[in-house]
Amino acid sequence: MPPRRVLPTMLLALAAGCAGAADAPVPRPSASGATPASPATELGGRGAVPVAASSTPVRASQPARAPAACPDGELVLIDTTARVLRLCEDGRAVATMAVALGQGGVGKTREGDARTPLGRYPLAPPRASRSGFGTFIPVGYPTAEQRRAGYTGGAVGIHGPPDGAELADAEVTAIDWTLGCIALARGDLARLVAWVEARAVGVVELVR
Repeated sequence: MPPRRVLPTMLLALAAGCAGAADAPVPRPSASGATPASPATELGGRGAVPVAASSTPVRASQPARAPAACPDGELVLIDTTARVLRLCEDGRAVATMAVALGQGGVGKTREGDARTPLGRYPLAPPRASRSGFGTFIPVGYPTAEQRRAGYTGGAVGIHGPPDGAELADAEVTAIDWTLGCIALARGDLARLVAWVEARAVGVVELVR
């Protein structure tokens, strides 16, 4: 395993495929019946990461608090402040998992900002990543309403660490290293995929 001190740089270098055209979300009707259009490309595939090779993302200090409570219904809830993903069933969390987010923070509005979006989105069925991140679960950013408001970008989803990267689970989520996607440790991603497929969950909500 690479020394811990080089992990941030390695993750940044390998993140080039995240949010690329190959993993663009598949359009899927939302709960309201609206179908998001195919999103724009973030980096056009495996291009250069828009962060200096020596940069080390550091998470802003956040006050300790309990993760956001699950709303009614079945959905994936991502608390971007607590950096956790929760599997919600009928108002209760049946599992909680650590996540890594975009290098640019949260509140995505434009292509290339490396931010993770906030809001409620359709969640497409899991499939193999075409950019080398194991399984990929497309998130329907931007919605039709967001596109009308001028939001750009796309190809956002939930995925695992880069294929071939020998990282401990805690190392995958130690820093925010993606280009706007949500990253999980491999074991947690497998649990998420099994739950989403078994219960046909099609909604993800990202809150601050």
